[in-house]
Amino acid sequence: MQLKIMPKKKRLSAGRVPLILFLCQMISALDVPLDSKLLEDLVQPPTIIQQSPKDYIIDPRENIVIQCEAKGKPPPSFSWTRNGTHFDIDKDPLVTMKTGSGTLVINIMSEGKAETYEGVYQCTARNERGAAISNNIVVRPSRSPLWTKEKLEPITLRSGQSLVLPCRPPIGLPPAIIFWMDNSFQRLPQSERVSQGLNGDLYFSNVLPEDSREDYICYARFNHTQTIQQKQPISVKVILVDELNDTIAANLSDTEVYGAKSNRERPPTFLTPEGNASNKEELRGNVLSLECIAEGLPTPIIYWIKEDGTLPINRTFYRNFQKTLQIIQVSEADSGKYQCIAKNALGVIHHTISVTVKAAPYWIMAPQNLVLSPGEDGALICRANGNPKPRISWLSNGVPIEIAPDDPSRKISGDTIIFSSVQERSSAVYQCNASNEYGYLLGNAFVNVLAEPPRILTSANTLYQVIANRPALLDCAFFGSPLPTIEWFKGTKGSALREDTYVLHENGTLEIPVAQKDSTGTYTCVARNKLGMAKNEVHLEIKDPTRIIKQPEYAVVQRGSTVSFECKVKHDHTLIPTVIWLKDNGELPSDGRFTIDKDHLVVADVSDNDGGTYTCVANTTLDNVSASAVLSVVAPTPTPAPIYDVPNPPFDLELTDQLDKSVQLSWTPGDDNNSPITKFIIEYEDAMHEAGLWRHQTEVPGTQTTAQLKLSPYVNYSFRVMAENSLGRSLPSEASEQYLTKAAEPDKNPMTVEGLGSEPDNLVITWQPLNGFESNGPGLQYKVSWRQKDGDDEWTSVVVANVSKYIVSGTPTFVPYLIKVQALNDVGFAPEPAVVMGHSGEDLPMVAPGNVHVTVVNSTLAEVHWDPVPLKSVRGHLQGYRIYYWTDQNSSKRNRRHIEKKILTFQGSKTHGMLPGLEPFSHYTLNIRVINGKGEGPASPDRVFHTPEGVPSAPSSLKIVNPTLDSLTLEWDPPSHPNGILTEYTLKYQPINSTHELGPLVDLKIPANKTRWTLKNLNFSTRYKFYFYAQTSAGSGSQITEEAVTTVDEGKMAMASRQVDIATQGWFIGLMCAVALLILILLIVCFIRRNKGGKYPVKEKEDAHADPEIQPMKEDDGTFGEYSDAEDHKPLKKGSRTPSDRTVKKEDSDDSLVDYGEGVNGQFNEDGSFIGQYSGKKEKEPAEGNESSEAPSPVNAMNSFV
Repeated sequence: MQLKIMPKKKRLSAGRVPLILFLCQMISALDVPLDSKLLEDLVQPPTIIQQSPKDYIIDPRENIVIQCEAKGKPPPSFSWTRNGTHFDIDKDPLVTMKTGSGTLVINIMSEGKAETYEGVYQCTARNERGAAISNNIVVRPSRSPLWTKEKLEPITLRSGQSLVLPCRPPIGLPPAIIFWMDNSFQRLPQSERVSQGLNGDLYFSNVLPEDSREDYICYARFNHTQTIQQKQPISVKVILVDELNDTIAANLSDTEVYGAKSNRERPPTFLTPEGNASNKEELRGNVLSLECIAEGLPTPIIYWIKEDGTLPINRTFYRNFQKTLQIIQVSEADSGKYQCIAKNALGVIHHTISVTVKAAPYWIMAPQNLVLSPGEDGALICRANGNPKPRISWLSNGVPIEIAPDDPSRKISGDTIIFSSVQERSSAVYQCNASNEYGYLLGNAFVNVLAEPPRILTSANTLYQVIANRPALLDCAFFGSPLPTIEWFKGTKGSALREDTYVLHENGTLEIPVAQKDSTGTYTCVARNKLGMAKNEVHLEIKDPTRIIKQPEYAVVQRGSTVSFECKVKHDHTLIPTVIWLKDNGELPSDGRFTIDKDHLVVADVSDNDGGTYTCVANTTLDNVSASAVLSVVAPTPTPAPIYDVPNPPFDLELTDQLDKSVQLSWTPGDDNNSPITKFIIEYEDAMHEAGLWRHQTEVPGTQTTAQLKLSPYVNYSFRVMAENSLGRSLPSEASEQYLTKAAEPDKNPMTVEGLGSEPDNLVITWQPLNGFESNGPGLQYKVSWRQKDGDDEWTSVVVANVSKYIVSGTPTFVPYLIKVQALNDVGFAPEPAVVMGHSGEDLPMVAPGNVHVTVVNSTLAEVHWDPVPLKSVRGHLQGYRIYYWTDQNSSKRNRRHIEKKILTFQGSKTHGMLPGLEPFSHYTLNIRVINGKGEGPASPDRVFHTPEGVPSAPSSLKIVNPTLDSLTLEWDPPSHPNGILTEYTLKYQPINSTHELGPLVDLKIPANKTRWTLKNLNFSTRYKFYFYAQTSAGSGSQITEEAVTTVDEGKMAMASRQVDIATQGWFIGLMCAVALLILILLIVCFIRRNKGGKYPVKEKEDAHADPEIQPMKEDDGTFGEYSDAEDHKPLKKGSRTPSDRTVKKEDSDDSLVDYGEGVNGQFNEDGSFIGQYSGKKEKEPAEGNESSEAPSPVNAMNSFV
């Protein structure tokens, strides 16, 4: 048998069957699944999804936003009514409607008043399937009126009398929150004797002398507008009878002054409510608040009972020292008589409050949307309750159903609309209105008639993984109209599922109550209705459960030993488990003594704190298991040892000698725990300004138990003391009693006063405000004063609250101002503040520098001149001029695709500057802008200039290839930076003999288009040194050097080998010994002459290796003949020759602006010239020779020596 679900569908005649039976047998409405793709395709009547509250109180200082959001297919259009008539928003320029929404935005911030738009608004959302309407939204602006002016006379009364201080706050919208405070903005303490009533009045059951004060102030806080209004302070003076002077006694009767005991101690009487009984009415769901406040001496205690029942336990709360009884979520069952009882030692009184709970309408069954297919039946039910019983009325598409277009498929029966054999034209939105004298409910519900073939919404080929022996739920979310039937099949052969093994839920889900291994497979869900069929396959895998096969065991170990717990886990091979350990259901301590190794938890060096329950938890993605064991730590009782610890905290703190600016604090030290106390640390708390924050006051030696403390004005001090010994610091003592010092005027003004404009037309004055400790009194404010520096205006001043900024608007652009900020409080002003200078806001410069011209100094340096802009056009602090310059193209390269602009900034008012690091033989473009604190001004017209040719860099490489007996071939790469058009190459070379002496120099010119040259007619087996460089019209570039050897003549080598080796002859050996002896004698003679200051003739030695083109200067020429530096012309030594490939690479050398100043911005002298002598960088020449590209001259030799 196939397992299927079908709707029970039976056509009945409403006229012959009772209504209740009809509704029971009728098909239930289709639910539209919340699937976004499905909803995109379905036509749907409008549904209001968001709207403003019925009672909408707005802030008159902000724009009015009345919300109305709706969904539907096609998207609905919106319209509004105001006070029952059409509201044409197109005729009011201040009213706009958000795009794709019905939300209204009324722009009253630019113009208009909120009161103009008071009224009752209703939104209608409409499409082709119907119209939904919002609640009636009553829009009212909030109000926070001021207290009416009144003169409050001081109140004088005797101790023990009752007193009521009236508040009578102004009526605002919404109602204000009332509280009583003093001038210091401290809430007045309340108790069973003194308390605030629900009406805001302050009630005294009896007064005491400490109730005397001149600043009883009632405050009304209007939260909607975030404002607080203040009543005039009330002065109360309480006097004792024996303190009355003769004048007062003469004006009072004997009873009033010296009354009997009943005037001082008396039974209770109620201050509120009056009489023995009263009535109270409250709405269902609100908070019921009942209040009884009694006077008497001693102070009465209030009790509450319900005469005809008990007070609800979980909903009853006592407030205001049991003077107020509150019941939350009140219902009709809470109606009845409540009695408050006031009692003291002299009597008891009662007051009965009769409570009636009424109810605005509330839903029992709100109407629900109906999705029906053509020909089906359905019903909309709207049931509500209330006290009194609400009246039910219906609307269709926002129109009362009595005058709405007739629908033959619709029949109304009280709170129910019955639909029979609906057709597509039956689609509409119905509104149910339930109302009584306390309110109304409005519910929208649509009837949507659809004909849709089945759709399966569950993703195809979904994989479900379930642990064996647990339930498996396979989803098949579907939709269709009429409601489809659902069938499930297993396997490719389509075997039907038996209902005795499976459970099919109404939402299409297939449940396998106990999944087994053989439940694994592919399942197919099929949905059918008369319009079609749809199917979907899902897959089920059954996994082995995770098990702990070796559990941790209970352990008892001694302190200091090691314990190990084992936890072996077996799991499905396709799942990866994670194993964690817990101690007492929390994480393991972060201690290196706890280690986890595979299946074991090891705890080393066990301590008493390690005792507890250890749990092993194994988790997989599908299940988890756990096992626990208890660890008990035991140890022999140790021998008691002396306790060495930090001190115990001091105690018994006392304040004496209380003066305005000092107080003496004394205390008793705690136990020092066998380590002497070295010092006491005293801290203070300012409960008025920084409650809960303790700050350091002072320290005293450990032998001292009193301290004289300096105090500041208007601080509510509390003190605590800590003791310290060599082991550390004790816990703090209990706080001392509080001590409030008297207020005084501020003794300092704010620091860091500045005046800077944030916009071109304002001046922002900022300062570092005083903290509460520095205020010295209540009512800290600041007097901000300013005037133009260069004008004759008087100071303009304003007193602002405790803030750190004030903005002066409407100022001219960039004008100097004189500014001062002075602190003040309720006591007085701080000393006269210092005057600082600031400026109003800057604006961008208006004028570009003019008369820009460029002078090219050399191939890498140019000088720029310009005329300064008028200072008035700068409109701010002149910070300098900024030059933007870039190469348009390189004369020897193709145009670059990306032009990189360089920036050079010249500080201050300079009118010229140098541009270093330019590329030779290039076209440049530049412009100049003036800069201030706001930014850059406009650019000057572009100026174009050209750099001349420069000397080239050294050839990129030089190689000697193909050596023969009498020739060498040179190959080279052109210079990487030609810096112009190459005209030719110069090659100089000379032989080097076996004693490293240089031979005659040969000079050879090579055309610029060559990269290879062969030298012929060279000597065989001879080393040559080469000097090679390129030339442009600007001159010769840096040179590159190399050495190479021609090959050996093998015939002559053979002839030499046949000659007699004289080195083996005896006469030759004797001759060499004589020569060595002679050299030794000469060395000794030279050493003796040198020690006597003799002149060592190095010149002859150096001449032997000198460059043949460099000759020493004669003395008669005024040059140095004794010494000339020829070190650079020595040939390469054996250990320092060029690499084996005989290629010498030139190092890269690039001028960068970073070398000359601030990042990309160069640094210049005051006259605009570049710091340091500018010269193009050249590569270091090889150590083998420093041959110049030009013939050396005596002047050059002298300059190089100097």
